Amino acid sequence: MSNEHEHHMRRALELARAQSGRTGANPAVGCVIIGPDGRRISEGATADGGRPHAEEMALGAKAAESANGAVAYVTLEPCRERTNGEAACSTRFIEAGISRVVIAVMDQHPKGAGGAAALEKAGIAVDRGVLESEVAALYEDFFATLD
Repeated sequence: MSNEHEHHMRRALELARAQSGRTGANPAVGCVIIGPDGRRISEGATADGGRPHAEEMALGAKAAESANGAVAYVTLEPCRERTNGEAACSTRFIEAGISRVVIAVMDQHPKGAGGAAALEKAGIAVDRGVLESEVAALYEDFFATLD
């Protein structure tokens, strides 16, 4: 695991922690998008009340235009499907041309899990488990509600 991956994931974790307790039933997620030139294009966190998701916030209209070939760092696996019928975060990454997604924790929610597989099927490289032990505590309560 590279120090660069850890550095960007720590920023994503900061963003998620700042929203912890403010996202309703949804987990607080942080997302950082780094362009092919190594510069941060954008970042975002799950909004108050749980929507929009962190990936959607980070992609925004401006970032989506410059995300082709970028790397996304996300504290929780991008969702495979949305409960509200909107485009899933994994789909948004595919459409934006993201080239790699670095994930700290894999999602256990039935609609969230599988986002990484969808990304890989689309030809996007996926790295799992970056800072997983640090980030996992953020999602313990959320995962406990799924039992």
